[in-house]
Amino acid sequence: MKQFGIIYRHELKGHVKNKAFVGVTIFLVLIIALAMFFPRIKNSFSGSSDGGGASESKSSFGICVGDGVDAELAKNAFLSQPDFESYDIVVETDELKLKDKVVDGTYEFAFAIHDLTNYTYYVNNLSIMDERRAPSEEAMKQLNYREILKKNGAADAEIDDLVKLEVIGEPVALGADQSKNYFYAYIMIFALYMIILLYGQMVSTNVASEKSSRAMEVLITSAKPTALMFGKILAACTAGMGQLILIFGTAFVSYQITADDWGNNMLIDSIFNIPLEMVLYMLLFFLLGFLLYAMLFGAIGSMATKVEDINTLQTPITILFVAGFLIVVMSMGSNVNSTLMIVASYFPFTSPMAMFTRIAMGDIPVWEVVISVVILIVSVAACGVAAARIYRAGVLHYGKPPKFMEMLAKVKQKQ
Repeated sequence: MKQFGIIYRHELKGHVKNKAFVGVTIFLVLIIALAMFFPRIKNSFSGSSDGGGASESKSSFGICVGDGVDAELAKNAFLSQPDFESYDIVVETDELKLKDKVVDGTYEFAFAIHDLTNYTYYVNNLSIMDERRAPSEEAMKQLNYREILKKNGAADAEIDDLVKLEVIGEPVALGADQSKNYFYAYIMIFALYMIILLYGQMVSTNVASEKSSRAMEVLITSAKPTALMFGKILAACTAGMGQLILIFGTAFVSYQITADDWGNNMLIDSIFNIPLEMVLYMLLFFLLGFLLYAMLFGAIGSMATKVEDINTLQTPITILFVAGFLIVVMSMGSNVNSTLMIVASYFPFTSPMAMFTRIAMGDIPVWEVVISVVILIVSVAACGVAAARIYRAGVLHYGKPPKFMEMLAKVKQKQ
């Protein structure tokens, strides 16, 4: 145990003092903090440029209408849309002048309404994410409603009351609410994916580097192979977990400070209002999933003679992990309780991602979660034993990397 503690502290110190680790962590923390404070920064600049607010002129856009279209009804139809209510709408009679005023900047954009079903949208630079198309089409529908109502003798006040009628529906999820849980489930899955690949491969690379420099021959005479392997794995796990806690902690604290600036943003609220139960499940599956793969990567690293051998040896594990990630991500957009996802939630190499996703986005009985966790714990223990035997036999193995059957034979060997 003393040897394990020394190795663990040494490896952890190496991770924490690594310039790349520190640089990436600081960069991500700053980026997340900046992103969370963006609305406040934006509002502060907007406030300082208002110049008192009252004297600031509103943006404007123009419309012109063809024969058979009531210009006043068209103007009211566009003003009824929330996206356009902050604009001044100017009615023009000439479409060419309308286009010229868009070009010279008089109007931010413009609409030429040819008839009740056709219009042209003029703008200088059309964004790939232009947000005016949908409300303009809705305004055209409103224009049709207004024309029909006016022809049937409805007064202007009655027309406004009818077309602005709001129907409020409130969805109540009796099971899991996927609209709220999707985003934090995806963030957890992606974080697990990145941390396992990054730190798992780091463990195997460190072991292979020590072997190629012959440092392993010195280390193996001073400490037990199992202490070496588990010290490296748990140090990497601690570093990865600490990095995630620091990054997510920064995001959470920043959100608490800037929550009012975000307003009622459903996406942000769904990410940060995570139930405590989900946080505990997240930590459990993250820890077990990381240990499972890190042990395999550590064993792989011990079998490599050179660092260059690592990529070839770890390819099967990487393919398995990436396949599991893709299965889960694709199922998140369709059916998290499909047969494939149910199988994946019990298969130990995919269950950390699959079962957590089903818990977050579905409504599954507790016994399924218990079975999945038990299978995962047993698999972690079995992989630990197998990885320790491979590591013990592989740390002093030099020459051609062993084949799969040779590695399997080493697993079956007695202590």
